[in-house]
Amino acid sequence: MTLNLGTILETSTRYFPESPALIHDDHRLNYQETRAWVVALADHLKANGLKPGQKVGLYMPNRMSFTIAYFSILYAGGVVVPISYLSVAREVQYALDDSESVALITWTEFSEVSQQAVDNAETCSQLYVMNEDGAQFILEDEDSFSPTEGEGPIPTNPEDTAVILYTSGTTGQPKGAELTHFNLYSNAQVSCEKLFWQPGQTGDGIAPGDVCLAALPLFHSYCQTCIQNTAILGGAAISYLERFEPVRALEILERDKVTFFAGVPTMYFTLLNVEDREKYDLSNLKYCSSGGAAMPVEVMKAFDEAYGVSILEGYGLSETSPVATFNVLFKPKKIGSIGLPIYGVSVKIFDEKDQELPPNEVGEVVIQGPNVMKGYYNRPEATKEACRNGWFHTGDMGKMDEEGYFYIVDRKKDMIIRGGFNVYPREVEEILYGHPAIQEAAVIGIASDQYGEEVKACVALKEGQSLEPDELIEYTKERLGAHKYPRVVEIFPELPKGPTGKILRKELRD
Repeated sequence: MTLNLGTILETSTRYFPESPALIHDDHRLNYQETRAWVVALADHLKANGLKPGQKVGLYMPNRMSFTIAYFSILYAGGVVVPISYLSVAREVQYALDDSESVALITWTEFSEVSQQAVDNAETCSQLYVMNEDGAQFILEDEDSFSPTEGEGPIPTNPEDTAVILYTSGTTGQPKGAELTHFNLYSNAQVSCEKLFWQPGQTGDGIAPGDVCLAALPLFHSYCQTCIQNTAILGGAAISYLERFEPVRALEILERDKVTFFAGVPTMYFTLLNVEDREKYDLSNLKYCSSGGAAMPVEVMKAFDEAYGVSILEGYGLSETSPVATFNVLFKPKKIGSIGLPIYGVSVKIFDEKDQELPPNEVGEVVIQGPNVMKGYYNRPEATKEACRNGWFHTGDMGKMDEEGYFYIVDRKKDMIIRGGFNVYPREVEEILYGHPAIQEAAVIGIASDQYGEEVKACVALKEGQSLEPDELIEYTKERLGAHKYPRVVEIFPELPKGPTGKILRKELRD
């Protein structure tokens, strides 16, 4: 049996050749045109020596070029190594060296940084710089290539590596999670066909006519699977937003009649706080999903009410392709829950001895299923530690209720132990977000001679609001147990965030 993730483009082109596939501002490509560009670039890579199984770095912003390059690497039988577009030369070089990439495909504005990285890399000797002229694609300093009809994806095995995704590296150097063709295909299939499906109804799920907004960075697993690969598998269109900016996002949601928006909590919060947001027509929006970080309950309720679209919260990691659990349309949505395990996936809560815990007891979330990575590239010990006894250990603390719904309590490393009592930052943050002056909140532990750790709240205020630290301490004291409420409050203009909009606790600790 063979399977190449690129077959999702091949199949959708066969069935829906004239359907819109890629949209960026005024430029559009249908499926037949998209495939022709992918085949042309794949042929160019092969002609320049790319062999099946070799790795190719992809250092791109959210543009049509990302998707063209991504699938061209797969069509050529290669392995895609997406690199954060926020990376500096040293970080790009690290990803190239660690993955043993032989080539790098980059965007014209990143060419100087890319050249520095390739010049110093150990195995990477080829640099392809892409540019766009409308819906035409150019390789700078190369023989021009033109869209062409040609062969489909090179056959690969389901267990062959398709993509190496680098984890955020909040502790130590980032590790490359090896995701197979089957990992990514099965996760895209569930995302396309099962997450928004309702028994007894037709037309649900992601299908031709749907438009999915790529507002999250495409180098991240969330946008890659849940937007790009899900849209391509379903024959839907991808609309690109290079960097998230709330007003621009609302303009595109209206202009392109977007039906599916996937975001992180900070995106939903900023959309809610756009001045005159009511003037934008979002009537085509059918589905919204949230992941990447815990969704504050108050934000979810406010968005659901404001736009009439229910945000369905899910959970996953780069190592799980990424979706592992989700609130689905045909089951009651439990606000604050990450939902039920997706089709074909098992999730449990283990104690420190890897024994399963009963409902409502807090332990580590572990996952088993076709979405779990092959391992960390060239890191057998790290793989062995994370994938013990057939279960991937997430490092997240959670619990399961009597109906099988899961809840994330916090990261193991984020848990604060104050005077011997466990304090989970998310619980404190929920209370902070309930205060009308708070725009962003993150809770961390700081050193304390008396208690070992003390609870500190880091907050940013809404525009025009004022608040004294003592007022916020008193507010939380009334709503939390004595060991949980923060004794230290620091007010920031804005909290530091990563490329997906996730608040960076590590930077706050530092």
